Amino acid sequence: MSKAFKDWAIVCEALGTGKQSIILRKRGLRESRFCFKLGEFFLFPGHFHQQLKKTRVPAGLAIPEATDGKVEIRYLARRDWSAVVLEWQRVAALQPHHIWTDAVIRERFDYDGELAINLACVRVYRLEPVWRLDDLPVFGGCRSWIDLPPMPKGTCLQPVLSDEQHQEISQTIRAIAKPTEA
Repeated sequence: MSKAFKDWAIVCEALGTGKQSIILRKRGLRESRFCFKLGEFFLFPGHFHQQLKKTRVPAGLAIPEATDGKVEIRYLARRDWSAVVLEWQRVAALQPHHIWTDAVIRERFDYDGELAINLACVRVYRLEPVWRLDDLPVFGGCRSWIDLPPMPKGTCLQPVLSDEQHQEISQTIRAIAKPTEA
């Protein structure tokens, strides 16, 4: 089996087009506490809970449409590093590096009164060809991680950003977050 990380389709598209290189997360409803343990995972675009008004959609970013009965897996992410960020000022300073609104990030940071957020800096790869799966009930629910069948043979991975671009973004984010390693 392969693992996939569920997020709003618009966030998956921002990651998959290089408009975003971080994931900020508290926890899913079916999880006791969230953390980034996997080094590699597919991005699973969710439409059910997607709330466009809670994002700052960058110019030129296409808003993915739900496909009737199918899920299109377009991207694979590799975790460069992950951490827990404990200071709101540092979390707020990450705003240019993601598409969520400040209110969404503050809600995630303040969740359950913990005053912390999980951050993962990821390198994203485009799948060629796109992997199309039937949208099965097992993929539903409020959870962050789901199991997928093995990736089809012959799938190629193309980095979304160059090595230099990714390295620069990763270093910039690390300097802002001054993370406590997760």
